[in-house]
Amino acid sequence: MSDLNTNFKVFSGSKSRYLAEKICENLKCPLGNVKLQHFSDGEFSVSFEESIRGRYIYLVQSTFPNSDNLMELLLMIDAAKRASAYKVIAVIPYFGWARQDRKDKPRVSIGAKLIADMLSVAGVDRVITMDLHADQIQGFFNIPVDHLFASSIFIPYIKSLNLENLVIASPDVGGSKRAGTYSKYLGVPMVICHKTREKANVVGEMRIIGDVKGKDVIITDDMADTAGTLCKAADLMMASGANSVRAIVSHGVMSGDASKRVMESSLTEIAFTDSIPFKDKDICPKAKILSMADMFAETLRCVQDHKSISEQFINF
Repeated sequence: MSDLNTNFKVFSGSKSRYLAEKICENLKCPLGNVKLQHFSDGEFSVSFEESIRGRYIYLVQSTFPNSDNLMELLLMIDAAKRASAYKVIAVIPYFGWARQDRKDKPRVSIGAKLIADMLSVAGVDRVITMDLHADQIQGFFNIPVDHLFASSIFIPYIKSLNLENLVIASPDVGGSKRAGTYSKYLGVPMVICHKTREKANVVGEMRIIGDVKGKDVIITDDMADTAGTLCKAADLMMASGANSVRAIVSHGVMSGDASKRVMESSLTEIAFTDSIPFKDKDICPKAKILSMADMFAETLRCVQDHKSISEQFINF
């Protein structure tokens, strides 16, 4: 970074410290000291243990379950504003509640809009995030939102596999745009899985639209929660004559028995970023973790130096 723009500090919530440390290592700066104090009833408070007056403050925290991660971030934003920070930038690699981006049935909350409002009320000046479940969530904010894409990490990974009969697949119709961008960039065919859901996290019927016979399939998705959709799609594709099936997923939520489900499925491998800490490495050797710390570090560098961030992304 230039000498004029080193007036910044990076801090982290308790569950994203592993990522913040990697970002700081790339930026060659120390990770800031923030203290989290718990009370016996479960309430907690945060405090910055060093002066941040007049500085750019970057707060690294994914808002994955449980809700304490979101509350930590909100309290850090509020504390930073009250400590006279110049700008407060929330770095949220995984933006939770993003699946609640609209009213898809009567009498439900639009959770993503509520979270955006909470962050704004807390006093955040900018948000940096990656692979939102729905692009329109950017419009829920009245502040700048830098929306990064894991494609700049996954494209080199896909190329390194050297698959001659590559096909890109979407696990559902909603992800066809994402799969289409990979398909177009790599110059390979695309197939789509059409599915119906019995209820949330439970897949009903699934069919393949396209030909996978004799192909090496890579399924793209923004997140793997229970991994039910991915595993069912992989099993269906192998039954339809595919040579192999892999998955690339931006956010590995991997809740419940997801890791066990992946191991029992036809998936050869599932790759996702480290936006969320993955604790099942020992029981799920099929999982491959790709770090996006360097991408976020470069974005912070560009933001701090008032440079364009679009040049670091693959141009689809």
